[in-house]
Amino acid sequence: MSVNSETPTLLSPAADESALKRAYSCFPSGVVAVCCRIPHPDGVLESVGMAASAFTTVSLDPPLVSVCVQNTSTTWPRLRGAAAIGLSVFAHDQSDLCRQLAGPSEDRFVGITPFATDDGALFIPAAAANLSCSLYKEIPAGDHTLVLLRIEALRCDPGVEPLVFHASTFRSLEARRAMP
Repeated sequence: MSVNSETPTLLSPAADESALKRAYSCFPSGVVAVCCRIPHPDGVLESVGMAASAFTTVSLDPPLVSVCVQNTSTTWPRLRGAAAIGLSVFAHDQSDLCRQLAGPSEDRFVGITPFATDDGALFIPAAAANLSCSLYKEIPAGDHTLVLLRIEALRCDPGVEPLVFHASTFRSLEARRAMP
């Protein structure tokens, strides 16, 4: 392991939004679809969803994960009241689906055949993992809301490579050595 002995550059103030975004982009994260089916006023079930790159595991007991949602989101208010919310951990080859779910709401499910549970959790097929969740808690956090979701049921395949978001682009993981 090498150590950088150069004099470090001056730190930028956190108020410098572009520097802050660059710093945040240095941390890789998994990318998930957050989706459900909700009844439309005419009685038809509507697919509602979005992509989220600020996702992390939180707790085993109780089983919790989190996503961060912009306060300006028009999708989260529609998802938050659902009985069940489906989280799909995108597979490495699903970057186009991820972009689509981050795009205009009317186009998010075009050409996608998601699957749903009876309680309305909606999932992207062939994802690395699917987590059926309920809303546990929302915590205001600046211009975002930290959403804690309780996992009620799940399906996963650790053999499926996940999609990783790093430095404002999608990347793949590289296995260096097997873990014991």
